[in-house]
Amino acid sequence: KCHRVLYMVAACRAVAINDLLDRASERSDILHSLSTTLSHDLDSQFPPIGRVIMPRPSMCHTASLQTPIDKYQALQVSESDLLSLARSLLQAWEDPLAVLSTSANTLPHPAQSSISNKIQELQEHSKNLGDGLDILSGKMGPAAQTIASLPYRGGNDIGEDRISKLINFNFLLSCFRRDSHKIDSFLKILRCRAAKMQPEMC
Repeated sequence: KCHRVLYMVAACRAVAINDLLDRASERSDILHSLSTTLSHDLDSQFPPIGRVIMPRPSMCHTASLQTPIDKYQALQVSESDLLSLARSLLQAWEDPLAVLSTSANTLPHPAQSSISNKIQELQEHSKNLGDGLDILSGKMGPAAQTIASLPYRGGNDIGEDRISKLINFNFLLSCFRRDSHKIDSFLKILRCRAAKMQPEMC
């Protein structure tokens, strides 16, 4: 009887984690899709010189975090560590997303209003995903609760002139798009493992 109770507890726990991972994966997919749409919106007015002088990805404030470079590497990482990486990346964007939101209000772009609304959506989805991952980490042990410190030191001002504003806004958004892709990939692998699918199907 005792074994049966323990089995039921374990089964409930597994269902809860699977359910949380499904929701988290859906939310991260929305985040990445939204950031991709925003990037396309900005591209329509991005000055040619911007592609030349825009900072490289290695200048993103999260670039110092060691993450798997491809799916094969990610499949070798433990579940707890993958969740820790996803949470670290997501938390690192709390302040920069606020900067993007404020900057979007005065962005010199024809689609400024639409871009501003989408940035607010990013903030909301990011917060909801963060809350869900906090709950999930509590079910996956201490390692999953570890968060790397990745402070944003870019300041609140993205530039004075039109070119600077567009370039810096685009750069910051490109960094977020890059990280949202990583978060989405890590969570999809976690969901795949929870469903006990074969690695090649993840």
